[in-house]
Amino acid sequence: MPALVTNPTWIFLVMLLIILLAPIIFRRLHVPHIIGLILAGVLVGQHGLNLLERDASFELFGQVGIYYIMFLAGLEMDMGSFRRHGRTGALFGLITFLVPFLLALGSSLWLLGYSPSTSLLISCILSSHTLVTYPIVGRYGLGKHPSVVWSIIATAIASFLALLIMAVVVNDYKGSGGWWYWTRFALGIVAYVVFVAYTFPKVGRWFLRRNEDSVTQYIFVLVLLFLSACLAITFGLEGLLGAFLCGLVINRIIPHGGPLMTRIEFVGNALFVPYFLIGVGMIIDVRVLVADTSVLALCAVIIGVGTLSKWLGALLMQKLTGAAEADRQLMFGLTNAHAAGALAIVMIGTDPEVGLMDVEVLNATVLLILFSCIVSSLATGRAARRLALQTTELERNQGSYHGKCLTAYAYPQTVDALTQLSIMIRNPLIHDSLMGIAIAMDNDPDDSVLVQGKENLRKAKAIAAAADVQMSTMIRVASNVSAAISHAMKEVDAGEVILGLHETADGRPAGTLGVISQNVLAATHREVIFARLQMAPGTFRRIVVAVPPNAEYEVGFYKWLEHLCRIGERTGQLMRFHTCGETGTYISDYLHRLHPAVQMEIRTENGFGGMLVTLASEVNADHLLVIVTSRVGFISYVPAHNMLPALIARNFSHTNVILLYPDQFGDPQESMSVFAPNGQSVTQRQLLFERWLHKMS
Repeated sequence: MPALVTNPTWIFLVMLLIILLAPIIFRRLHVPHIIGLILAGVLVGQHGLNLLERDASFELFGQVGIYYIMFLAGLEMDMGSFRRHGRTGALFGLITFLVPFLLALGSSLWLLGYSPSTSLLISCILSSHTLVTYPIVGRYGLGKHPSVVWSIIATAIASFLALLIMAVVVNDYKGSGGWWYWTRFALGIVAYVVFVAYTFPKVGRWFLRRNEDSVTQYIFVLVLLFLSACLAITFGLEGLLGAFLCGLVINRIIPHGGPLMTRIEFVGNALFVPYFLIGVGMIIDVRVLVADTSVLALCAVIIGVGTLSKWLGALLMQKLTGAAEADRQLMFGLTNAHAAGALAIVMIGTDPEVGLMDVEVLNATVLLILFSCIVSSLATGRAARRLALQTTELERNQGSYHGKCLTAYAYPQTVDALTQLSIMIRNPLIHDSLMGIAIAMDNDPDDSVLVQGKENLRKAKAIAAAADVQMSTMIRVASNVSAAISHAMKEVDAGEVILGLHETADGRPAGTLGVISQNVLAATHREVIFARLQMAPGTFRRIVVAVPPNAEYEVGFYKWLEHLCRIGERTGQLMRFHTCGETGTYISDYLHRLHPAVQMEIRTENGFGGMLVTLASEVNADHLLVIVTSRVGFISYVPAHNMLPALIARNFSHTNVILLYPDQFGDPQESMSVFAPNGQSVTQRQLLFERWLHKMS
């Protein structure tokens, strides 16, 4: 039966809608978006609603997607970590290959009754794995963590061994093997690795130095990626191993966090990787589970052995290295997902020229892919979060102490309050630390917005001058307000931006952040402050701060705390912190050491959501309520953060409110040390504080 959507334009539109909506929907359900894309593929594929056919375009983009995953894994590898953990990673590679291989071989021979050749291919399927869940790790900044490095090295080793054994079995079955063939095969692999490792870095440096055009540089990197993949295929390996090797060897010529790296990650994560995941889902036919009990038994054995063996491999690695439980769970999550390697092996095994596998094994394999990707996504997400909490060192939570405090002005009634707020939180040790910006739309018919923007900036500059503070201003004419603000932040190297909280036409909180605010928040990982001030900041009677759990583990913790301390010093009012867990200890220690003049009170609450409900009856109209929140997916994020704009509109419309998003992983952070968590001596902590003060001055 032909698919319902056959027009190329409509096909691409449906794919874009899936890529757009699936992560949003599943993020609200607190399910990794990778699962959402795979399940969306099941839904729209020929075994679901039959909206789309898995044609050549899906094979092409899907192949590029899996190459991208492996390429990024090699590209983001810290080479120092690779050298330090290479041997341990190789050990894990052997473990995570041999344990599934041996268990699968025994199960295939004695439980399923397959021939030795077919059993070997099934063992290769279960012993290989794909780094499908690697993007989850990057979100938590764990790309250099030992267990992640071990898993990446193990992926390359396990995939190589599985594909090598597959090639041996298939060629032996066809009768094309022989000592001369295998000698040429081994020599070819050595020659290929030496050629790529020696020439790619040299050619890459030469080309990138002589070509500064961003598009040209990106296309050049893609050429290297697919040249390496093609050479790997030519010498009898899988292209995904070539993609990983390419990323590994050009690692040092593409700076992490640089513009070229950003483009590579953006294009892959926006298009190619989602195409691969959706294509995987389109292969899966869940109806085979009820069609035949023998297929159900086969699926149960393959899925059970595959999952159990990978878990046992991670457990054995944990025992040998003395790693933590979270490390074991993360290693299991990264090495349990079966995708590209499994598909490649089963497709070759079911090829009519080979005929070692039947359609039942194919169906069992695609269901293994679905199950393993779901389990791996959940395990990786949970373990990465736990590991981030355990391993984040507070002296690394430095924030981006850049010189400029950027304030965006839109309405004349907010100019006075926003300017005074920016004067309070600015770094007084940096000259020319204030910057004001106004945005005018390029389709403004009578230039009224442009005229008002200029007047807002003139007024803001006069207010700053009255406080003996210099403010620079800029006005932008653009078609996208949020893009203009984010570009200005990069242009002036602003460490934070202040915007007005989204309001309705009658001046009440809108209950949402608004499109412009959301886009600004998504465009930068630096501190963003949304303020709704009904009185001058200097007239607050009390400052109440709501802090979420684990806030001390965010990279911008001490930065926003410093900003609030400056407000407390300027106003001379009591600062009451409502915290969870041990967060209050770090806040108290910081204020006692660096801001002893600030009046402080710490209250420990049981939960963030209940804390905000309680504050609704305690915060008055002359108070300033500061709600510290977090971007989705970061360490201090809790589901209650999603409801903050609506909560402000419902319970805090009568008072002054600041919604503060701290610095979080993304932009390169400047070096600033602060004290470490419990366990260090007073002398060590004092030394770290002195280094911090030196950076501040």
